[in-house]
Amino acid sequence: MQSENRFFDDVVKLMNGVAGTVAGAGREAEAQFREKAKGFFGGMDFVSREEFDAVKAMAAAARDEADALKARLDALEAKLAGGASA
Repeated sequence: MQSENRFFDDVVKLMNGVAGTVAGAGREAEAQFREKAKGFFGGMDFVSREEFDAVKAMAAAARDEADALKARLDALEAKLAGGASA
């Protein structure tokens, strides 16, 4: 009976070793894929999420400023039109 337990212990150790090796290979393959993808997409002039968010915020601020300037212009035109009719 002792030999059977030893056999199973050895099989379990072997399977644990194989599982660790497979997991390590999977992590290595994923890291290599990420590097390849980063290199591929990096050469295509894509912007990062941070850059996109910064430009989006600048566009929103410019739109708000344009709306405020339009309101001021409309008020000045109304004032001018009111003074011309008097």
